[in-house]
This record gives sequence, C-alpha cells and structure tokens, in this order.
Amino acid sequence: MATSLDIAHKRTDAVEAGAPASTARRNLLGLTRDGLAAELRLHGMPEKQIRMRVGQLWNAIYNRGLTDFAKMTTLSKEMRTELGAAFTVARPEIVVEQKSVDGTRKWLLRLASDKAGIPGPEVETVYIPEEGRGTLCISSQVGCTLTCTFCHTGTQKLVRNLTAGEIVGQLLVARDALGEWPGSGRNSDDRLVTNIVMMGMGEPLYNFENVRDALDIVSDGEGLSLSKRRVTLSTSGVVPMIERAGNEIGSMLAISLHAVNDETRDKLVPLNKKYPIAELLDACRNYPGVSNARRITFEYVMLKGVNDSLADAKELVRLLKGIPAKINLIPFNPWPGSPYECSDWAQIEKFADVVNRAGYASPVRTPRGRDIMAACGQLKSETVKKSAAERLREEKAAQPSA
Repeated sequence: MATSLDIAHKRTDAVEAGAPASTARRNLLGLTRDGLAAELRLHGMPEKQIRMRVGQLWNAIYNRGLTDFAKMTTLSKEMRTELGAAFTVARPEIVVEQKSVDGTRKWLLRLASDKAGIPGPEVETVYIPEEGRGTLCISSQVGCTLTCTFCHTGTQKLVRNLTAGEIVGQLLVARDALGEWPGSGRNSDDRLVTNIVMMGMGEPLYNFENVRDALDIVSDGEGLSLSKRRVTLSTSGVVPMIERAGNEIGSMLAISLHAVNDETRDKLVPLNKKYPIAELLDACRNYPGVSNARRITFEYVMLKGVNDSLADAKELVRLLKGIPAKINLIPFNPWPGSPYECSDWAQIEKFADVVNRAGYASPVRTPRGRDIMAACGQLKSETVKKSAAERLREEKAAQPSA
C-alpha cells in the first residue's frame, strides 16, 4: 500500500507527464511530514521555504486544531489564501453523537465520498472517560474481514481501509467535541484524551501503512504528542505483521486471544486456522521491546460455557508463561442476534482469581457504554459494501436532471 509520500510522488509524475491536475482541493490531514513537504513541492513552493512551512502547518493542524487556513496567522495573508484555495484539512463528519449514562460517548462518523454526490462510508469511534484517564477507541477499517463470532463488527463485511487522515481525524473530531484544543479555556496539562486504543472497527494490521503513518502523527511531540506507551494496537493475531508493528510502530500491543486451545479459538477467531495459538504466542515472545515495563495485553472475552472454566484459566496461565503479560478479562457485551451469553459474574471472579494467584494482573474490564452499543465488540456501522453497478446507479441518481 502506498504511503502519503508515494502518493505525492505519483501525482508529481502525472503532472510532469502532462496528465490534467485534479481541481479538487487536496486534504492535508494524515500526510506525514515528508508527505506534506512533497505536496507543497508539487504545489510549487520554493524549496528553501518548505521545511519552515511544514512546521507551521503541522503546528496549526495538530497542535492548535485549526481547519481554516485563514486562521493560520503564522502564514502571510497571501499564502493563507493560496493554500486555502488548493488544500483542505477536513475531518470526518459527525452523523450521530450518543452519550451513555456512564459518560461514554460514541460518534458515528461519515468519511469523504469517493465520488461527488454519493455519501461516504461510516465508522464508529468511542470515548471512555475514567478516573485519571480518558481512552479513545479508534477504527482502522469500515467493516472487517475476520468474522469473529462474538464480535458485532465481524458481521459487517469489509467496505474499505481507512486512510491515515481518516484514522487521525477520529482523534481530532474527539478533541473538537470535548473542547480540548488550546484556547478552549482548559489547562493544557489536563488532557481528556490521554490514551488511544486501536480496538475499534477493523483489523489494524490489515491496514498497516495507514495505521503506522497515523500513529506516527499522533505521537509526534510537536503536535498531538501522545506517548507511544499510551497507544495500544490490538490485533486478532496477524502473525507475520506483529514483528513489523513492533519495529515500525512501536506502540503497546494487545492480542485478542479469547481461547486457550485451537479448537475453541478456531470458532471464536477464525483467523486462528491460519495462525494458530502456538505461532501467535511465539510472535508475542519475540515482539520488539517487550519487557516487564512494556507488557503485552491479552484480551479474553468471557463467554458462558465456552471458555470460562477454571481449567481454561489454568491453561491460560500455562500458555502465557515467560511472556511479560497483562490479561484483560472482558465480560461479553451482547448485541442483536449474538450467539453467546456473558459468563456469570461469580464465574468471572473465580477465573480472575486463578490468573491473579499465578502472578498476572488480570483486571475485569467494566462494561462501558452498553446502553448505546459502544462497549467492546459492539461497534458496527450500517455501511455495506456495494457493487460497481450499485454505485453507478447511485451516482446517476445523484446527478441533476438535464
């Protein structure tokens, strides 16, 4: 998959070859620093100015949260007008905002349309406020290919990957809604979004380059400035990409494990048929930088009569021996048509006790946002994958009559 710099180079090559330039304004959101520099170079900006202009734009977009070039007063008035005519810094659009009784907030976001007149696809993003921290759960794909049987998102076919800009844009939308930018009156040290988890819709490692570029932007110290120790990437177990994620992204790692034997995990997480538990755990043991200070989180959804026996708990402890680990026990969050039940609370406590006595931190994740379908495993948008013929019909229907 091409990076933002690759895309800018391709556009440069097309212009040099005489291809007509697009009249649509180019969205700068999600471009890496190199990609942003390449875009300004393509626009015709003198080379000696580019480094300074990249810094000014970076600060305006990611430190001050500006979307209007006219307000980027570190640039001259003439340059603001010129850049505003050629570029945009558009976020995803909030379609629906819901707030749970426990303070959790969920946004249904519409992404840009690939074609004029046709509404773009939609994803969901969730903000979970807690004492001393606030976690934003970000999506990486519209839909998912993995069909995990306990997950609502798995019932939605993959529509497409999100761009780096659409991934970063979810954080910017959250900061907009929470009033977290400088000038909002909030103390800059009193952050509402303190942590990010790539645990929303989709499998992040199947959209690697865009996720990598987005998280690089998120952790940049001159912009959004979230430490990589406060960013967690969750994967269902795409084994060949785990080492690369450690080397190129360097975030904390979470594994959707959910079972202690291949027979059960094959049913819960069908990807296990391709990358079974033994291969997955070997990849975890070799994850770059893993240590007691940077433990891997293993997510384990508690399903009544499926994976919640005390024998399962003891086997979980045996499997994870030698891996610096934390175990998140997740009470199953039901959704319409789900084939499972949540384990009884007494059984969850007994399971947790076995894991705790073995020396593993194993917090039971308190369900948050259940009343608005914002809890773990409940996210799903109504976007469906459409055929080329369907999209063509919609495009024609959206065109004004002659």
